[in-house]
Amino acid sequence: MTTALTVLIALICVLLMGAILIQNPKGGGVDATFGGSAANQMFGAAKSTDFIEKATWYLVIALAVLCIITAITVNGGMGGGEIPLQSQ
Repeated sequence: MTTALTVLIALICVLLMGAILIQNPKGGGVDATFGGSAANQMFGAAKSTDFIEKATWYLVIALAVLCIITAITVNGGMGGGEIPLQSQ
């Protein structure tokens, strides 16, 4: 289960990087390089911007929740796992 969660986290990270790079910051953006101007013509600038912004927030929330779930799963519950002492 931990492997599946880790793969899902990696996938969300890649999608989040793409969503952030597509956004159009105040000084311009990379969106025109990756065909963002065609998306602006199809959907309109305001609609595509709203969609990308909402998608970014949903991906951030999903990433945070999955990281917390993975940490709980690996740690063995909310009680916290005990750190084993090393014998010398």
